[in-house]
Amino acid sequence: MGMTMTQKILAAHAGLESVKAGQLIMANLDLVLGNDITSPVAINEFEKNGFNGVFDKDKIALVMDHFAPNKDIKAAQQCKQCRGFARRFDISNYYDVGDMGIEHALLPEKGLTAPGELIIGADSHTCTYGALGAFSTGVGSTDMAAGMATGKAWFKVPSAIRFELVGELSPLVSGKDVILHIIGMIGVDGALYRSMEFGGEGLKNLSIDDRLCMANMAIEAGAKNGIFEVDEVTLAYVNERVSREFKVYAPDEDAEYDEVITIDLSEIKPTVSFPHLPENTKTIDEITDKVVIDQAVIGSCTNGRITDMRAAAAILKDKRIADNVRCIVIPGTQQVYLDCIKEGLAEIFIKAGCAFSTPTCGPCLGGHMGILAENERAVSTTNRNFVGRMGHVTSEVYLASPAVAAASAIKGYIGADIFD
Repeated sequence: MGMTMTQKILAAHAGLESVKAGQLIMANLDLVLGNDITSPVAINEFEKNGFNGVFDKDKIALVMDHFAPNKDIKAAQQCKQCRGFARRFDISNYYDVGDMGIEHALLPEKGLTAPGELIIGADSHTCTYGALGAFSTGVGSTDMAAGMATGKAWFKVPSAIRFELVGELSPLVSGKDVILHIIGMIGVDGALYRSMEFGGEGLKNLSIDDRLCMANMAIEAGAKNGIFEVDEVTLAYVNERVSREFKVYAPDEDAEYDEVITIDLSEIKPTVSFPHLPENTKTIDEITDKVVIDQAVIGSCTNGRITDMRAAAAILKDKRIADNVRCIVIPGTQQVYLDCIKEGLAEIFIKAGCAFSTPTCGPCLGGHMGILAENERAVSTTNRNFVGRMGHVTSEVYLASPAVAAASAIKGYIGADIFD
């Protein structure tokens, strides 16, 4: 029996000819990632276990993004600890205020992730890099500590679901709508510890940013990872950023999948995930009762890339945010921030009445830069809408694309007529 993309990558990194679902393996790592919340825990474990060196200073990335710029003393202490560790071991890929970005937007942009690589990160949305044909997955801080020291990690080989993509997206529809549609269809445990593998003739109609968004939210379906077949779109993106050699893996024709699901991109509509689970989805035309909002957030590791900024700006141009709505726009990286300035998007956001922020995870996890008060509602381009995710336990988060979030911010509500 043949192997899936994920199984081929895991086999190669374990030094095995083949692997099968359920098999336990130890594999070599190409990159170990941590942020300002998870890295301190990993550093403590690293030191407690007596490690006195890292496996490769060029294959560790530490990104200060969750509570940076520091929101309080505890956040400052956490970043200080990471900064000291990076200096001690001469970590090449350390990113701090003024040079950082939201980790899962930053690493692909910097060329730190490439097809065929095996990447772990102490953050659940590390699965983002599957958009480039890599195997990437989130781990705990203890695994991060062991990975930094040894360059290895244990894995149980996942089985897979194949998503066969056909057709082309309609205007105002993006990868965010596609992944929300899929999660709404299979549920938040629909891909539990399985690989979500995307391919098909419709793949060419999805931009890299669409794919990064979709792979990012594979974890919201319970998946071990999300991964896309590598095509010309992928290679055009990667070859501009990656100078090292990499290997492209394609699934075998007789690869075994638990199921194959066809997704017709032309049938996807703008989609919103209602509280308090990403699977609670409705298409815009199904929202018969207007959902009045207090806040809109456009950004995050899911939708903070330049195409997301452009989509929001196209809606907001020459418009004004509704009274009693706060709109916060957060570019994913410094480069995206700079591009927004160069392209005039920053001016559009500010004239529309938005707060335009330096890169940070900030409000996504209820950290800072937009925490919700009791009973407040937000439409957000982030990835989770659990109880209390962005603030008070009685607040509500509605997940949507940048276009839907921007249009809702103008109207003051989420509803079927927001694009009218």
